[in-house]
Amino acid sequence: MISPSIALAAAVGAPLLGCLGIWLSDKSPNLREGVTLITATVLMILSITVFLAVGNGETPQILVFEVIAGLPLAFRAEPLGAMFGVIASGLWFINSLYSIGYMRGHDEQHQTRFYMSFAVAISAAMGVAYASNLFTLFIFYEVLTLSTFPLVTHYGDDKARNGGRIYLGVLMATSIGLLLPAIVWTYAIAETTEFAAGGILSQHVDAAGPLVGVLLGLYAFGIGKAALMPVHPWLPNAMVAPTPVSAFLHAVAVVKAGVFSILKVAVYVFGVDLLRDTGAGVPFMWIAAGSILLASLIAMNQDNLKARLAYSTVSQLSYVTLGAMLATSMGVMGGATQIAAHALGKMTLFMCAGAVYVAHHKTLVSELNGLGRVMPWTFGAFFLGAMSIIGLPPMGGSWPKFFLMLGAADAGEIAIIAVLMISSILNVIYLLSIPVRAFYMEPAINGAKAQGARGKGIEWGNLKEAPLLCVLPPMLTAAGAFILFFCADPLFNYLAPLIAEAG
Repeated sequence: MISPSIALAAAVGAPLLGCLGIWLSDKSPNLREGVTLITATVLMILSITVFLAVGNGETPQILVFEVIAGLPLAFRAEPLGAMFGVIASGLWFINSLYSIGYMRGHDEQHQTRFYMSFAVAISAAMGVAYASNLFTLFIFYEVLTLSTFPLVTHYGDDKARNGGRIYLGVLMATSIGLLLPAIVWTYAIAETTEFAAGGILSQHVDAAGPLVGVLLGLYAFGIGKAALMPVHPWLPNAMVAPTPVSAFLHAVAVVKAGVFSILKVAVYVFGVDLLRDTGAGVPFMWIAAGSILLASLIAMNQDNLKARLAYSTVSQLSYVTLGAMLATSMGVMGGATQIAAHALGKMTLFMCAGAVYVAHHKTLVSELNGLGRVMPWTFGAFFLGAMSIIGLPPMGGSWPKFFLMLGAADAGEIAIIAVLMISSILNVIYLLSIPVRAFYMEPAINGAKAQGARGKGIEWGNLKEAPLLCVLPPMLTAAGAFILFFCADPLFNYLAPLIAEAG
């Protein structure tokens, strides 16, 4: 049995070995995809090993090497990182199944490059999850940006190149221009970048000074992957990528690495007490609240299905930032559980959008009338995923909003409760209208009789669903969102150490 500490390093290294295997099996698609699935399975086992060890009270950690004195490349697992790691690895396996169905369904080019980039990106995501300090987190945060750039620009046309330039430009500019100075500044103050319970800055920053708010702003906007407005444009522009990439960006790795980093910085760099005592988080709490509402309003006006889901992601990510900036124990818990719930819900929605495209080549919401009658499994999964994103029981997404409302009440921010309620109403309008269209509205002429993307009808009896590997994965994630509703108590207890220092 591998030790949890070794599993930490292996979880980062295994996808890189898988990447090599994918490259070597370039000429054999079946072998290449087999290597991908085997690597994903191994990674899942490793992350579960770490997850269980942390749940048993252990703190797995390993020092890889020290770049210079005080700046080690090291990994350490705590509850938030262990949860992120097991979610990312589990959803990578599901996304890999989906990718096989989608890429084959479209006869996509450059599939080896596609799977290799995925492997490097999940390695970087695991590095972010298990980073022991800000230095390690920054290294893998940047690798994640660079490794996903080929995925965003996969099609290679003008639209893909333009979207890729915005993607890379915004994320690199914010990380180098804001996040890196914030890390250097933190090191200059605390003489360490190691994450610590209670916050490494809590003993070094004058609570009455303006420093906390300025430094927090550098982190809030420097972690551009959290898509806090106005540094969000990279996210909708990344929708030029194939749908498996969109699902990966929005649910598994990139955006989750962003909000995970925001929450980790709030708890382990600043400390909840420092944020609450100084009120430094209040301006960014309102920026997050504004992002929630504004992105929802924009989503309502998007006819392109992936664009609607992209702006929904901008809104939903801001729940995590909002929870961190409330600076209460329930706010932090709401943000942490939102990472898990949103991952399952939003991945379901994006994979359903891809299944529709594979089976019927539809991309617009206005084209979906009646399509649920021939794709009931796909739109049934979409309905469940939408319910979770909205926060309706019995789906897992209901708990984060409940915790956030409790956190807002604890902070005395009654207006934030109103923001959360309005947001849920807007979510109902722009998400549930899609399955309503699909199931209850009359189809356009030949709208439900379209052929598959390759000119072949993909028929199951009277149905015209996408291939099994495009339909089964969103059904699995929708089921996961349902199961998560009944796992609130064990998840809360698992994450309890995260809020032990919070008032």
